[in-house]
Amino acid sequence: MLRKQLTIILFCLFLGNLAQAAPLTIEITQGVESALPVAIVPFGVEGARKPPDDIAKIVSMDLARTGRFDPMDEKDMLARPSAPENLKFQNWRLMQREALVIGKVKHESGDRYAISFWLFDVYKETQLAAFNITGTESGFRAVAHKISDIIYEKLTGEPGAFSTRIAYITATPDKKDKLQKEYSLWIADADGFNPQILLKSKEPVYSPAWSPDGQKIAYVSHERGKQQRIVIQEWLSGARNITTMPLNGRQSSPAWSPDGKKLAFTNHKDGNAEIYVLDLSSKNVQQITNHWAIETEPVWTPDGRSIIFTSDRGGRPQLYKTSANGGAVTRLTFEGVENARAAVSPDGNMIAMVTAIRNDSTNRLEYKIAVMESATGYLSILTDGILDESPSFAPNGSMIIYATTTRRGRGELAAVSVDGSVKQSLAYEDEVREPAWSPLNNK
Repeated sequence: MLRKQLTIILFCLFLGNLAQAAPLTIEITQGVESALPVAIVPFGVEGARKPPDDIAKIVSMDLARTGRFDPMDEKDMLARPSAPENLKFQNWRLMQREALVIGKVKHESGDRYAISFWLFDVYKETQLAAFNITGTESGFRAVAHKISDIIYEKLTGEPGAFSTRIAYITATPDKKDKLQKEYSLWIADADGFNPQILLKSKEPVYSPAWSPDGQKIAYVSHERGKQQRIVIQEWLSGARNITTMPLNGRQSSPAWSPDGKKLAFTNHKDGNAEIYVLDLSSKNVQQITNHWAIETEPVWTPDGRSIIFTSDRGGRPQLYKTSANGGAVTRLTFEGVENARAAVSPDGNMIAMVTAIRNDSTNRLEYKIAVMESATGYLSILTDGILDESPSFAPNGSMIIYATTTRRGRGELAAVSVDGSVKQSLAYEDEVREPAWSPLNNK
């Protein structure tokens, strides 16, 4: 088992003031045994002005967190070339590295830097990639994540997700009344850096969902007399829009259509929960389900033609599928005592969910994250927690981030690869819930 602990000190930005936030600890609790040995050599520096961050270190941490790469410790490197003409492949073969990254950073003017890097196959002595990127001091980490994306794709054939973001909810005990909590909606880079608070509230906030263009987040908030309402917020500008609909009842579980033009949600009208779809342009609302059972937690398929949702119409919660325009309903899940809270992979080939398994020794239900193959219905359980929930796919489909409750009752975040081979724990000082991974085109 590969175990590496990366401690990241976060700095939160709230109302324009910088303040030190509690550290987020990302621990790789399980990695693949055959992790690819790579070397990310410290980049050479040219010019009088020192770069604001160490690109090689950021890239190494990005790749290590996936559990699929084994970056070499900087202190063990026999050489530190920063240009191809200075590279001797035999040095790196002796250290059993299969892939090598070298580069340099040159200060141009003001806060602008020119960054060059090269990726090599050590044993074939071939160049796999070479790029020149310009970055500013404020965007230096973003450049490093972009380099990580390029390296990851060249070495795995899959897009990297290091330049994306995650949204999540924290619950902090009130300083004056420990029985009360303050809820905050955060967004942060995929590695936990650059967190920003979008909302603070004395009332619960939940179900964050990214728009397909990565510019907005829909979530549920108790506003206007504590009535549950769906709020759409632009995360860069902070502009907020509380959705108004010709419906009575509480709203929950917002889900964007793949084209970003519609929002599926649950409306609790007259005590009965049904699935509806809101056209964001015309404000027209269409009822999708019509059943006495609880119908909730809608999610769209990538083609936009169908909606998968949770229903207890069979006696216990299971996943069902219907047309995005309503109509016939098909049951999707049959294994496990219960299945709920679906998330569909970007290619539509897998459905993640929370599945309930009865523990024979305690006779209690335990809730775990599972994935089901869309074509075959084959179900694989990925986690071993007792209360795992809120799965969200990485935009490249390689990982699933989710919330988990420890045996001491503490809410944390965790991540698991879709084949179960890589696992991460993301601990935070306060209770953390409901993670949502942004799309690849998030800016």
